[in-house]
Amino acid sequence: MRLERVELLHVALPLITPFRTSFGTMTSKDTFLLHIVTDRAEGWSEFAADPEPLYCAEFIAGAEIVIRDFLLPRVAALPAPTTAALAPAMAAIKGHELAKAALETALLDAELRAHGMPLATFLGSVHERVPAGVSVGIKDSLPELIDDVERYLAEGYVRIKLKIEPGWDVAPVRAVRERFGEALPLQVDANTAYTLADAEHLRRLDEFGLLLIEEPLEENNLHAHARLQRRLTTPVCLDESIHSARDAASAIAMDACRVINIKPARVGGYPEARRIHDLAAAHGVPVWCGGMLETGIGRAPNLALAALPGCTLPGDTSASGRYFAEDITEPFVLQDGHLPVPTAPGIGIDPLPDALARFTTARRQLYPR
Repeated sequence: MRLERVELLHVALPLITPFRTSFGTMTSKDTFLLHIVTDRAEGWSEFAADPEPLYCAEFIAGAEIVIRDFLLPRVAALPAPTTAALAPAMAAIKGHELAKAALETALLDAELRAHGMPLATFLGSVHERVPAGVSVGIKDSLPELIDDVERYLAEGYVRIKLKIEPGWDVAPVRAVRERFGEALPLQVDANTAYTLADAEHLRRLDEFGLLLIEEPLEENNLHAHARLQRRLTTPVCLDESIHSARDAASAIAMDACRVINIKPARVGGYPEARRIHDLAAAHGVPVWCGGMLETGIGRAPNLALAALPGCTLPGDTSASGRYFAEDITEPFVLQDGHLPVPTAPGIGIDPLPDALARFTTARRQLYPR
């Protein structure tokens, strides 16, 4: 396979409603897509981070520079730019997992399309559809929260995740439990909003029978999370702190978490995500596939990962209509609380030309320059 052209398309899709977490409020999905053209097939991917480095250190403008000036030249210099050769070629560049994931996924998509193989087959997925959970942002009032949860349950979502922060934690969890009962699969996500000094306060969440509490403390502090887990009955789930299979192994060995949220972009791509899945499964640690408010280009490959056998908890692979009135691909629609895993070659989906044109704000050719 020979690399012929790589282009970057900035896209901006308005969200149906603002999405508020402990680190800010989003009103649109503003990111870029990578489009790779080879002599055998084309591939697509989506950069998962945001315009500002608030959720993670990487951001759109920085990732574009890293891909254009440092990653692509190394990939273009390969005699055969295959996915297997990509990680070693990019290893000299420290960090920048999300930028690496965008480039690797687009090339993987093209490579799999050239072989007529779906990503689900490549990863070893075992399910034709996956249960869908939904993430509910921080609201202005408890009645507004209850209304949102009620609507999502009516739509068929099988698990509810509540975003929390200091001042919005025990009360909303109690309100949801009292309204919808103990049988509702419920979890919370703090997005690093607490410190170890809040341990006694977080213990108050134990009474609500939560599936997990996600990334309660500062990211990458495995020691603090291990100390917190010793004081909680609720399983700690790590998200932002897991950048590789090595991080996952350390976290499991330290009992810093008892569940892992795998976000393929955050760990550098789908092969590394599969390695984390396998490691966790070997240690009896459940995993699930997280989300980053992706368009259909990012959502499709996440569904293939969520169909792996060790993904025993519903992920954040919500329907397209959860976030967008119109997506840039054919929408993913909830069916009996589940979403179908794409079966076409590669990531299994393509952008719709008209929608892509409407939502594209800029287009740049990165290779050849």
